[in-house]
Amino acid sequence: MQLFIVGIGGKMGRALCESAAALRETVSGGLDKVSAVGHPTFTTAAQVNVPVDAVIDFSRPETLHEVIALCKKLHCPCVLGTTGYSEEDKKKIADLSAIVPVFQSENMSIGVNVMSLLAEKAASLLSGFDIEIIERHHNQKADAPSGTAKLLCRALEKGLDYQPEYHCGREGNAKRQKGEICMHAVRGGTIVGEHEIAFCGNNEVVTLSHAAESRTIFADGAVKAAQWLIGKQPGLYNMRDMLGL
Repeated sequence: MQLFIVGIGGKMGRALCESAAALRETVSGGLDKVSAVGHPTFTTAAQVNVPVDAVIDFSRPETLHEVIALCKKLHCPCVLGTTGYSEEDKKKIADLSAIVPVFQSENMSIGVNVMSLLAEKAASLLSGFDIEIIERHHNQKADAPSGTAKLLCRALEKGLDYQPEYHCGREGNAKRQKGEICMHAVRGGTIVGEHEIAFCGNNEVVTLSHAAESRTIFADGAVKAAQWLIGKQPGLYNMRDMLGL
């Protein structure tokens, strides 16, 4: 399979190239402002002249228009690991999925997606418990709260019997209100990604947590998603689909 990496010159781009090689797939090129060693690199979709079976994007939301243009041009599936999309971006992704298979997940880690399933179950069983989310990332991460924190919130909603009210951090007179979920974002150093959900009841706390120790887990997940996507009908898919969760 010929993979095309959007954001190939970045840290995740390099991790994706390494994962592709480990999983016996070929990277035919990439899209970026800076050239990637050993791979043809383009700055626009219109310039791409290499064979592509699937596109993997771990760049920024601003690049989505080029990803869409490339997938339409080559009529190939894509894997979206980028976070921070606007509502307008999400509409464009949905429109693209009517034409080609699109795999989208805020987190490509198997562990995080299993954690989301456990969070859904815990939310349904721990009725009346207060819920807090803490996420930690490196000091270069742009969006907060993280896409993974939002993924976990959607999982929690499936298990709750109410629609939670979300808050990002607390300041001043901020006594906890019934039915709220607060997300706390920590940014510092080179933290790859850590997520914790605390279910706080009377005299007891249940905690679910996941720590990413390397970007490899996200890169491997994205390449495996691209492999899984080949031959699928147009539509919008995610990690739960791939893992049968």
